Amino acid sequence: MNEAESTQPVDISAELKLKGIKIYAIGSSSGGHSYNPKDFYKISLNTGTYTFHYADRSYETNETILFFGNPRIPYSCEVIAQTDGYACLFTNDFLHLSERSESILQSPLFKIGGTPILQLNPDQKSAVATIFQKMIAEQATDYAFKEELIRNYIHLLVHEALKMQPSEMRPPEPKNAGRRISALFLELLDRQFPIDSTTHPLELKTAQDFAQQLSVHVNHLNSSVKEVTGKPTTVHIADRLISEAKALLQQTDWSIADIAYALGFEYPTYFTNFFKKKTGQSPKSLRTTSL
Repeated sequence: MNEAESTQPVDISAELKLKGIKIYAIGSSSGGHSYNPKDFYKISLNTGTYTFHYADRSYETNETILFFGNPRIPYSCEVIAQTDGYACLFTNDFLHLSERSESILQSPLFKIGGTPILQLNPDQKSAVATIFQKMIAEQATDYAFKEELIRNYIHLLVHEALKMQPSEMRPPEPKNAGRRISALFLELLDRQFPIDSTTHPLELKTAQDFAQQLSVHVNHLNSSVKEVTGKPTTVHIADRLISEAKALLQQTDWSIADIAYALGFEYPTYFTNFFKKKTGQSPKSLRTTSL
């Protein structure tokens, strides 16, 4: 989601990846902020006129809203007019340092079938804005436990939102629902790559995984993808895994076991058999010929 700003946006992706958290005022004189939404969770307080597109739904507002963005769910925002607000971006790793965070990320606010947008009345806006202001102030301190305090503020924002009456999302009217489901699947698949760490294995590996994430039946997903693209869901997943595997084998010094783990394979032998079946050669053979 891109906020409209009057000055050139500043890329904060590098800072976010380093620290795992960034809180800022929207429309501040410091300029806008550019980042890749597939890398970060987002909570934002927005006042203005917007059209939000979240997965296969849309929501139009000219009031104050509180928005919850999940990096694994495609979303965007058309800014028509903007006055003020705040935003908090954070990585999965930052929040998962807290033992309470798993239930937070599984709440309806962050799930594709839930309600990520809530309309706030003036009193609710004031209360939520105060939390953001405290987070921004804490971000600038040298307090040794400020990160834990900021996590507590994030939990507080989520709980305040859960107590509010959810706003109704206005369903879009796509000309072809199958095309929309197929596009969401392809975007979710693409959002998992490139892989830049051996410590976090791929989470969405099967058609059933994607169907569950998209809150649709796996048969509906498979038929939609096959109808629109001409290829089964499993073929798209396998092709993307092979493409990423080749890149990791040729461009990194990771062990084959590490690559297998990063790609979501339980055992290196499973990866080797999969790779050989799809390419006709073993991972080790490809790496050797690429040297």
